[in-house]
Amino acid sequence: MAILTVQKVSKYYEKKKVLDDVSFSLEKGEILVIIGASGSGKSTLLRCINQLEKIDEGNIIIQEQKMIREVKKGKPIYEKKDKLEKMNLSCGMVFQNFNLFPHLSILENITKAPMTVLKQDRKTAEQIANQLLIKMGIENKSDQYPCTLSGGQQQRVSIARALAIRPEIIFMDEPTSALDPELIGEVLKVIEELAKEKRTMVIVTHEIGLAEEIADRVIFMDQGKIIEEGTPQEVIGNPKQKRTREFLTRYQKKQLRFGDGS
Repeated sequence: MAILTVQKVSKYYEKKKVLDDVSFSLEKGEILVIIGASGSGKSTLLRCINQLEKIDEGNIIIQEQKMIREVKKGKPIYEKKDKLEKMNLSCGMVFQNFNLFPHLSILENITKAPMTVLKQDRKTAEQIANQLLIKMGIENKSDQYPCTLSGGQQQRVSIARALAIRPEIIFMDEPTSALDPELIGEVLKVIEELAKEKRTMVIVTHEIGLAEEIADRVIFMDQGKIIEEGTPQEVIGNPKQKRTREFLTRYQKKQLRFGDGS
């Protein structure tokens, strides 16, 4: 049974339709990678699933719990607060720009949600946080503040923070796009390790190579719609839709123009 189901979801910003009848499902242990040009609705989709944006049509179901209780006069009515909070705890979000609390130490950034939301005692929360920092390869940074870390280190803290609440699904929104080229590799390595652990993940990225390497399934979006969906071999290796082919051709030309750093 699917751990996440997105049913005919649409989203408007004023009169512009930024998500257009989007539907897909995700199984436990599956890695879904969403690709597409900037402005195609990828990040908005993740924000809607994580309740950072409200949808205007459709429904989102996480672990068999519906986000939308009913529709009244054409408007979706969300479930009660306690149910939504429970759904949200199933989701760990990693943001493009890290979103760490600048006034808190690295350790405090990771333990804040487990202590305030999960009601963990400080000793337990810090023990888990330190284990995660070791996993991220930055165990010596616990007492430092975000501003003293590189972008790659900050993103690894962000991943550790998401893992600290022990979510069923990890969502990553362009986790490498704010990084300098030389720092991208260290974050990709962490993501690849999570993939080996069979973590359930939804990753929005421009890193086509990452999609080819770790994805079970790839979705290509354009203008708020899912244009193509399938295995990496199908969508990236042998796309059926003209729009997908155009996007991948531009990506390949960009790689040839700037090089891949190897």
